[in-house]
Formats: sequence, C-alpha cells, structure tokens
Amino acid sequence: MQIGVVHESRPAETRVAATPTTVGQLRGLGYEVVVAAGAGLASTFPDEAYAAAGATVGTAAQAWAADVVLAVNAPSAQEIAGLRDGAVLISLLTPALAPELLDALAARPVTALAMDAVPRISRAQSLDVLSSMANIAGYRAVVEAAHTFGRFFTGQVTAAGKVPPAKVLVVGAGVAGLAAIGTASSLGAIVRATDVRPEVAEQIRSLGGEYVAVAPAEQQVSSDGYARETSADHDRRAAQAYAEQAADVDIIITTALIPGRPAPRLITEEMVASMRPGSVVVDMAAAMGGNVAGTVADELVVTSNGVSIIGYTDLPGRLPAQASQLYGTNLVNLMKLLTPGKDGQVVLDLDDVVQRSMTVVHAGEKTWPPPPVPVSAAPPPAPAAQVPVVPAAVPSASRRFIGVGLAAALLFVLTALSPGPLIEHLTVFALAIVIGFYVIGHVHHALHTPLMSVTNAISGIIVVGALLQVGRGDPVVTALASLAVLVASVNVFGGFAVTRRMLGLFTR
Repeated sequence: MQIGVVHESRPAETRVAATPTTVGQLRGLGYEVVVAAGAGLASTFPDEAYAAAGATVGTAAQAWAADVVLAVNAPSAQEIAGLRDGAVLISLLTPALAPELLDALAARPVTALAMDAVPRISRAQSLDVLSSMANIAGYRAVVEAAHTFGRFFTGQVTAAGKVPPAKVLVVGAGVAGLAAIGTASSLGAIVRATDVRPEVAEQIRSLGGEYVAVAPAEQQVSSDGYARETSADHDRRAAQAYAEQAADVDIIITTALIPGRPAPRLITEEMVASMRPGSVVVDMAAAMGGNVAGTVADELVVTSNGVSIIGYTDLPGRLPAQASQLYGTNLVNLMKLLTPGKDGQVVLDLDDVVQRSMTVVHAGEKTWPPPPVPVSAAPPPAPAAQVPVVPAAVPSASRRFIGVGLAAALLFVLTALSPGPLIEHLTVFALAIVIGFYVIGHVHHALHTPLMSVTNAISGIIVVGALLQVGRGDPVVTALASLAVLVASVNVFGGFAVTRRMLGLFTR
C-alpha cells in the first residue's frame, strides 16, 4: 500500500505530517511513501531530503489519491473529493465540533481516523497528538510572553539596581500548563498555578510552581484524563482567586479547555483592568473562544491600561520542525498499531479500544461518538486503618538500657580473659577511631564533599593508628606502620586536592 503525505492547504500552516526521519520508519513497515512537492518546506524539510529517505516526490493529487493519506489539518471539500474509494484518512478532525465535516467524509466510501480523538489511556500515550502539540504550545506560550513582556523573568542584583523576578500565573495544569510551568520556572520566574483537579498539585510543585487551590478545594476527579466542567459555587470561588492573583502577577497563561465545548471564560475584563501596565496574558484557548475577555484569535491586543493579550492559535506551528517531528512520530506509532504484520497492509481492528475511539468514519458510515472509555485519574481509596493486636512489649528505653548493660558485661568478661597486648591494641584502635573521626570527619563540607569527608575520616583513623605503632621496636611493625601513614596521607591530601580543583570550576 501507498502512503501519501499531503501539502497543507490551511493558511499559515507550517507543519507537515511526515519528516524524512519518519518516512524511513514508514518504509520500514512495508509502505511506499509519496510526498507532495514542497510539503515540508515550511518545516525546513526540502524535497531532496524526502527523496534521500526513500520517498517519491509527487504532485498534490498523487498524495491525496494514496491508499493512506496523512495530513495535519482537516481536509477541504475539494480535498475530500480527491480521496480514492476505500482510502484511509488520518489527520486532526475535531469530530465533536465539526459534524458537517463528518457528514462530508461519510458521503464517500472512505475511513477516517481522528488524531485528536485518541483516548487518554496508558498504551495510547505514544499516539497522543494533543499532548505532543500541547507540550510545544506551553513552551512557546512562555517564549511569546517573555518576548512581549520586555523585562527579565529571573530576579537579578546588578550594579544598576535590583531587578525583581516576574510573577507568572498558569491557569490549568494539563500538558500545556505543566510545560508552561516548567519553562517559566526554568527562566527564574515565580510561578503559581491552579487547576480544578487536585491530583495535579504534586506535579505543579515538582516543576517548581506553587499550587493555588480554590478554597474550599473541590474534589474534581477526572474520569477520562481531562478536566470536567465545574459547579457554579466553584466558579465563583475560582473567580475570586483569579481576581486576587491578576492584581499581583505580571503574566497570566490560560490553558483551560473542556473537550467538545467552547472554552470557559475565566479572566474577566475587570481582572485584566486590575493588572499593571506592561503585563501580558497568553490565552492558549483562543481557538475555542478564549479564556480571557478581549482575546482575539491570532492577534495581539493591547488594552487601554497597557496589558497585552496574546491570542495566537498557531503556537505549535511556531516551532515547525519540532512540531512536525513529534506529530510524525505519533503517526508512525499509529501505523505500527495498524500494521501488525509489518507488511505494508492496514488492518483496522474496531475491537481495539484505541482504534475504535479514533475511527470517526468507517467505509462511508459515521462511527462517532465512540463508546466511552472510563479512565480514572483519581488516587485509589486508602484502605481502612487496621490496628494490629500485639502482646505487651518492654518499653524501648528499657530495652536500650538492657542492651547497653549486656554489652558492657560482655566487654568486661572479654577484657578479663584477654592477654595484655590485645587490650592495648583494642585501646589504640578505639582512640584512633575517635580522634580520626573528630579531626577529619568534622571538616566543613565547603572544603570537601560529604563522601570525601567519610573516606578522609577512615584515612585519618589509619594515620592515627599507624602513628601509634611507629617505634615499637619491631622493624616489620615500624615499616608497615610507616607505609600505612604514607598511603593514608596521600589519600587525605589527594582528596583535598581534588576538592580544590572541583571548587575551582565554580570560580570566575
């Protein structure tokens, strides 16, 4: 079978459904690949690179007439007409919001798989285009905010004065929100984040952010991996929290979306008006109506009080090479699932929950919506506490005293029965341990690492013990003790030399 990689017709689209790297992987599955001429130019992939990877560079009509058509965006009516009978179309289709598109596809004897309908279950993560693109979009949102903000994200103390760090609020801690939190935190900003799902609080903190909970926190447990629509009481309390944060932060990044519905309005005009001049708002939900009052899709709007509202809907496309590579890899993983024999033949298994969820049209019949796939992201309920029944025990302090007493009695017995030289050697050994540990083990860690502190303490014990044995009159003992002092001293001084060299790497 032949796979066609089309040239995207959507204005300003820079992504492509396959890169030269993924073309080689598709050929490894047994497929022939035809790429429309110029399909990857906007992503810096020339036609020569596709030809070198083994693909055939053809016309747009040839790509759309292939057995399997890979695209980024939904096709136009003209492009749907160019599909051959029995073809398989794989692209972003937004089936919940585009019923007319599904009707147009169902009017043809074709099969359509929506890459934005992948269920959020563990084994489908490698196909999850929404997560791949959201990760890029979250990163790019911070970059766009920093570009427009015009000031440092990190705090600095310079000869010209002190620069405070920027304060960033991220609304929604999904994949895009977490990417934004990590990026802003790595730039040195003070990052706060909020989400209706309490289970993401630990993820926010792990990326350096502070979780802002809506009090009292509602247990918005997700059943499918996505955030749910909240109650009116929660919305009222959340609005109060957003209003307090808007007056304090410099940058707000909103990512809140509800699958199959317009984006909820979270930041009102009053909140935007309360922000300081020069502040920035990035509305990542602009394509779905926006979370922020005043957002205009694909535009940067500056309010009367000097707040910039960014409504770009092509954030992943602003990193075209990276976005195309990730999208192409998601498609390769899907084709691996659809090609179990690696023989270049598509085998669609509608009994598989992943393939069934993605299939919106099958052989000219609408199959959307699919059966629900319940996925709980809630932590498992804690088991009921059980108090074990144990017999009465001796208190720990009493056990400790009894143990010390028995050890002391045993030591006295051994001392009474041992010869004189053994007692002398044990005394030397004990003194060496105490002196060596306290002399070298307590050296400040600024001079050597904790690991070296322990090794040097051991070497110190050897040095002290060997010094006490030098001059005993026995040449063999004196020679061995001198050798021990030399070797242990080399280890101690060598440890300090290595530490000094390591510290020198951090000096300017």
